[in-house]
Amino acid sequence: MARMTEEEADALDELWTKTTPEIDTSKPGFLTRSGFTMVSLDPVTATYLQAKASVTHHSLSEVIGEIVREKISTSA
Repeated sequence: MARMTEEEADALDELWTKTTPEIDTSKPGFLTRSGFTMVSLDPVTATYLQAKASVTHHSLSEVIGEIVREKISTSA
């Protein structure tokens, strides 16, 4: 795959900086499901997840997924 030129990178940066992405809720997906609610985390949980993600070089989603899979496997 060809690398982006400086001009292309600048144009893409300007596009995403100056425009707000639109979400199409008619398409299926985790965040568009009926009944989905965003949750907030307490400070201890948020700090733990951020520290774990930093140490393991994983995203927050990956860390949460690992914790959930571990919990499922130990409770079965």
